[in-house]
Amino acid sequence: MDKLLIFGGTTEGRELAEFCVRSGIPAAVSVATAYGAALLPDGVEVLCGRLDAAQIGALLNAREFRLVIDATHPYAREASANIRIACDACQIPDWRLLRSETQVQGEAIADMDALIDALSAADGSILSTLGSKSLEALTRVRDFRERLWVRVLPTDGILAQCRALRIPASHVIAEKPPFLVADNLRHIALCGASILVTKESGSTGGYPEKCEAAHITGIRLLTLCRPAENGLTFAQIMYRLLAWRDSHGH
Repeated sequence: MDKLLIFGGTTEGRELAEFCVRSGIPAAVSVATAYGAALLPDGVEVLCGRLDAAQIGALLNAREFRLVIDATHPYAREASANIRIACDACQIPDWRLLRSETQVQGEAIADMDALIDALSAADGSILSTLGSKSLEALTRVRDFRERLWVRVLPTDGILAQCRALRIPASHVIAEKPPFLVADNLRHIALCGASILVTKESGSTGGYPEKCEAAHITGIRLLTLCRPAENGLTFAQIMYRLLAWRDSHGH
């Protein structure tokens, strides 16, 4: 029986998995972390662990998947590139699921280099809500050990990464999302931040709540813009999946 492989770890990936269960579409979901795996519904196969392009290709060949959907985070450029490389090599169609965009608020920052420059030129404490993948880059910020606070998932691996990068434990806010406006206000107060750093992660990523907290406190908001990409909306993916299911006899 032809089977679908979803690369998830996001709200969209979970919702897509739930749609497949409801629609009788056999699916496996690949996530990078146990946290992402725990959010998935019963009825889908869960594959846990980070994969490079070669490992994805080996998985596709071994399991004979016939369709791939990339529902990874909009800022996970390396993951999307690896998925695309593997699917091209295996000649398997891959659909990119796009997260709905929201209006960028505060100061729009084009890329990580520009963000580091802006933060190094500024004064005061910084609260980063960019997540663990940006930790190493943020250590390039001037006086980061004194000025930088980071909000990350409370996993052993991420906390070990913080220690290895010499980010003080007292400057690590290790909590699980979702975060309400009140949570963001609490974290801003905890570190006395004058700058809040975020991605334009959409409503599913808590971006409106972070913007509201920055507005209430009057602190500076720096938004790292999304990389441009092409893909399909959630509604378009659902429509195509139903057609794929019917054409493959599921």
